[in-house]
Amino acid sequence: MSPKDDISAPPVQWKIDPAHSAAHFSVRHMMVSNVRGEFGKVSGTVNLDREDIRRSTVEASIDAASIQTREAARDKHLRSADFLDIDRFPVITFKSKKVDGTRESGLAVTGDLTIHGVTREVVLTVEPLSEEVADPYGNFRIGTSATTRIDRRDFGLTWNAALETGGVLVGTEVKITVEVELTRPAK
Repeated sequence: MSPKDDISAPPVQWKIDPAHSAAHFSVRHMMVSNVRGEFGKVSGTVNLDREDIRRSTVEASIDAASIQTREAARDKHLRSADFLDIDRFPVITFKSKKVDGTRESGLAVTGDLTIHGVTREVVLTVEPLSEEVADPYGNFRIGTSATTRIDRRDFGLTWNAALETGGVLVGTEVKITVEVELTRPAK
């Protein structure tokens, strides 16, 4: 075998389509129900290595100001220095360090999540990737969902209020679900 035969194909770069992607979250409110919200401005790239999925990489950015919970006063509070402090920390980022699993059965993507200026390692559980489809604009598309759970206090998001009946206003565990649609030119 010549060195030329040993060269593997490079990873294929996919872009996160901001118009068809979002990061959703849910957190306990007053210890009785879950409040859900989303960040509507997600961008980034996925370098997908079909020959060895472990060589794939993910980099994503979320505009922290794009938070929406369907309650304007709550959204304003979440953007404030009590929580995300978007004036100082306008972007939430994720950068992968390790990818395990298979494209068909699902992936575990370990990486650095940075929120509020604090970086912690998290593992995203990624559903199997969809089949590639051609869109009417000359691109290919694939999609997937990824989930993780974090303790918001690990990221310096410690604001809370004690309830008269016991407990706190805002739970500490946050469930995160990211829905992404990826696109690349058909070439």
